[in-house]
Amino acid sequence: MAGSVVRVAIVGASSLLGKELANELNAATTVVWDIKLLDAALPDVGMASGQITAAGDEAILIQTIEPGAFDGMDVVFFAGDAGTTLRHWKEAKAAGAKIVDLSAALEDEPGVLVRSALMDAKEKVVAGTQVVVPAHAAAVMLAVVMTRLRARWAEAKGFATVMEPASQQGSAGLDEMHQQTVALLSFQAVPKDIYDAQVAFNLSVALGADAKVDLVEIAARVRRDLATIGGKDVADAVAMQLLQAPVFHGYTASVFVELNGDGEMGDVETALEGGLVSLSTGADVAPSNISATEQGQILVSVRKETSAKTSGYWLWMAVDNLKLAAQNAVGCAVELLAVKHRTN
Repeated sequence: MAGSVVRVAIVGASSLLGKELANELNAATTVVWDIKLLDAALPDVGMASGQITAAGDEAILIQTIEPGAFDGMDVVFFAGDAGTTLRHWKEAKAAGAKIVDLSAALEDEPGVLVRSALMDAKEKVVAGTQVVVPAHAAAVMLAVVMTRLRARWAEAKGFATVMEPASQQGSAGLDEMHQQTVALLSFQAVPKDIYDAQVAFNLSVALGADAKVDLVEIAARVRRDLATIGGKDVADAVAMQLLQAPVFHGYTASVFVELNGDGEMGDVETALEGGLVSLSTGADVAPSNISATEQGQILVSVRKETSAKTSGYWLWMAVDNLKLAAQNAVGCAVELLAVKHRTN
């Protein structure tokens, strides 16, 4: 596919994830992506056409989804809300496009593959696959680390606390986190339209009853995707708790791993390092959601537990959630196109 031109549409192009995806496509060197930006009609202005967004160094017009919008597209990315995906994905499928659904709205549809193109995941794109849901970023983060450790220590187990950032809820989540922060510093009542709880300056294991964010369902999806891309044995070896963190961007996770076998610090670092994982060692600054921004890698530091009664290692991990999701989506699209090319 090197040097070929691929026509793609991004539905939800005005979303945070849509913008990150456009940037990722424009940064590609092996495939030339001819990008069309689409969005549903916006309630405040009645239409999406006329918006201008940046993709790399270019300014591109966002168009409203209208009949025939998917004609001639090789791939359609759905990067907006689940409702928009459910309304329009069959149009894209009928037009003959491959579909990459970043909203996960199609995860339960027959024939849909949940996939990570960033690792040697269990599920593979095969001939006839038309719709792929890129695995959740937190699932990819945990799967990469645990599959590497279990390749060296077959009985390794992980106990993970994963921190959810506001940017996972798009601009609405970021805006409410910002508004809550400003309100609290001004001794004002905080808005709670998205979270139905105070999330600024606060760690939460559960949100309000009327929240538009369901931490239980997000955690359930992470576990499902972990089992799909890493295998049931890996998923069963990971206990996980998901917290809403008072941060704007970037997943972080604290993971205690028991190896159930001999292993020194250097052995653990060697097992983890390389490819998608960047290891912080020695005098390196420990990973953070800030240092992970735009890195395109999972940043990991390792510390041995020194308790006399406990043997294991603490992993502290950080990743740019939007960047990882965009990388995975582009990789899934390339796999879909490669299979299509081989079978034509």
